[in-house]
Amino acid sequence: MRVSNIFLTVDIVLFKATSEVTFVLLIQRKNEPCKLCWALPGGFVDENENPDTAAARELFEETSIKATLQQLQVFGKPNRDPRGHVVSVAYIGWVDNSVLALAADDALNACWFNVSDLPQLAFDHEEIIKFAMKKQISVL
Repeated sequence: MRVSNIFLTVDIVLFKATSEVTFVLLIQRKNEPCKLCWALPGGFVDENENPDTAAARELFEETSIKATLQQLQVFGKPNRDPRGHVVSVAYIGWVDNSVLALAADDALNACWFNVSDLPQLAFDHEEIIKFAMKKQISVL
């Protein structure tokens, strides 16, 4: 029997908006890989954990935010993560403009960024955010 070397993660695209600007929540990674880079909140799904539960857990652990999330898309290109073949279930959510982020766990910082002025992002997180933006526009 062959054992799989594929790992499962979750990434959360959390938006908030004013009448003029849409913001997305990013965390600054405390650990390698991509230490000090900006990324979407997220992390590995624990053994015997549902990905939906993992998304809510990771968002709260890294940013102290609780939000309603829904599955967006699965991202699984074999080289998207330097640690190996990591497949991510991306989630999307919106929060009220007054919601603040407080970095914790393996996030050094947590900040809201204007979606039209993002820093360089870790992994394939720019692709995930662009996909989420297109998905939101098609829903509106």
